Amino acid sequence: MNLAEYIKENMVLIPKGQELIRDFIDPVKWLSSDYKMSAPGTRKGKDTREELVDVLSFLLLKTTVTNELYSYVTGIECDDKIKDFPVVNVSWVEAIEFCNRLSGKLGLEKCYILNSVSEKTIVDYSKDGFRLPTDVEWQYACRGNKKGYRYGDIEETAWYDKNSDKRLQEVKMKRANDFGLFDMIGNVWEWCFDLYDEKRYGNYRIFRGGSFASEERACGATSRRKSFPEFQIDDLGFRIAKSSFSGLR
Repeated sequence: MNLAEYIKENMVLIPKGQELIRDFIDPVKWLSSDYKMSAPGTRKGKDTREELVDVLSFLLLKTTVTNELYSYVTGIECDDKIKDFPVVNVSWVEAIEFCNRLSGKLGLEKCYILNSVSEKTIVDYSKDGFRLPTDVEWQYACRGNKKGYRYGDIEETAWYDKNSDKRLQEVKMKRANDFGLFDMIGNVWEWCFDLYDEKRYGNYRIFRGGSFASEERACGATSRRKSFPEFQIDDLGFRIAKSSFSGLR
């Protein structure tokens, strides 16, 4: 793999814009909660929190990080049969470490200053290295200039429990959104950088978009879940972002 060429060919420029972030917060749910945040039809009895956020332009990988890319960067062996599938069973902590390692391999400035206490990990968006998308960046990019819950018919754009045979699928097998991004909904959930709500949920981080095992209503632009940063599961991966083209030309 020519790493520099791969990254240049597979990063998409997301234009600046605005995104409305809306959460439905259960006032009686705390750390033990496992309910689905922001999934349609689950807002009864919850407090609504809304914020219109300006989004600066940034780069985002066309697909989730594949086994091939993850193997190349980390040195962990990968079976050739699964090289084009999303890497899964990767924690938020491991995704952050991957971003720094990839930045180092390409001679870019690392975005993260790591801390053993995950909520004290510092991100510097002025650096030219790789990082996870923020929660609002992910949602804005997922919509791809559309206003609805999905950027197209779910059968054409997403792998979910009714069409995936309940298993992981290769990337780029469904239609991309208008930004040229594949699998933003379905196939695998995707880690974002953000803490969900530190006062109520401690160090829990956000992941987005639904997976091959998810029901239809969980696969959409505003669907999010949360878990602790060491959490791993077989339908959760990530994609990488970058603040500018600096260092890639």
